[in-house]
Amino acid sequence: MSDVAARIAGAPISWGVCEVPGWGWQYDPETVLAEMREVGIAATEFGPDGFLPEDPAEKAKTLADVGLRAVGGFVPVVLHDPSHDPAPEVARALEGFVAAGATTLVIAAATGQDGYDDRPVLDDAGWSTLLANLDRLTELAAAQGVLATIHPHVGTMVENADDVRRVLDGSTIGLALDTGHLMIGGVDPVALTLEHTRRIKHTHLKDVDAAWAAKVQSGEVGYADAVREGMYRPLGAGDVDLAAIVGALESAGYQGWYVLEQDTMLQARPTDEGPVVDVRASIAHLRHLAEAADAAAASGAAARGEAVDGVPAGAAGAVEGGVV
Repeated sequence: MSDVAARIAGAPISWGVCEVPGWGWQYDPETVLAEMREVGIAATEFGPDGFLPEDPAEKAKTLADVGLRAVGGFVPVVLHDPSHDPAPEVARALEGFVAAGATTLVIAAATGQDGYDDRPVLDDAGWSTLLANLDRLTELAAAQGVLATIHPHVGTMVENADDVRRVLDGSTIGLALDTGHLMIGGVDPVALTLEHTRRIKHTHLKDVDAAWAAKVQSGEVGYADAVREGMYRPLGAGDVDLAAIVGALESAGYQGWYVLEQDTMLQARPTDEGPVVDVRASIAHLRHLAEAADAAAASGAAARGEAVDGVPAGAAGAVEGGVV
């Protein structure tokens, strides 16, 4: 059986905490971490610079004091500019990862601009530099015992289907599957999961209102405006086929994290419970998907005559019938 429930993690962006200047009203770390524990989340990504203490030991202690494990985190760096070396930035981030026992580096190919509403177009030289840097950073992280992944993200240099194809064909880095950003970027997250299951090493689960995603794709609405208007929905309330994605990953033996990460933008401090309501609903839906994946795996094993959780297929029924 799978252990999906033990691999559900959180991310501060679900509480509106974001690295983009002027993103909106932001919760303090104490509230976010306490609410993560309240809803049963056992681990978290770090969030943007400044959310947790910069000192690696203090960062680790902050999480440990509230009983949260460290997953790792999102590190946006410029990868396409030959005059810029991203390695020192990533090396500094890795110090905090190692101190906290985090094992997953989630790289985004930053444009060098603020926000996610626009991006430059890369030529072949820019792509060559970007891909070479991905392989360099993969090796740098591995030397510290950390798994590097690339996160396709709206408004970065790796956003759409062609970008993802270039990365998969031209580098060795693992893929961080973000179901929301892929859909908004025009990539079918189910098809990508089925085609490149073994390349997926980390997962950000989002659900998306497809109508808003189409407006962002067409340029009718900017990314930040769409987030503000509720483009991201609690898991199960949007248009992403999350059941197919989780089922495919679990069937293939995926052992990575499922990070609940619904980008949220708050205009002011909520007067009600706030974003934790959607987080709670998303966790319930993911646990339902985990149960379905377990049931499918058990059914498939029984049909093949394999043992399930160490019990030979058919043995349980035989015991009930008094044969064994």
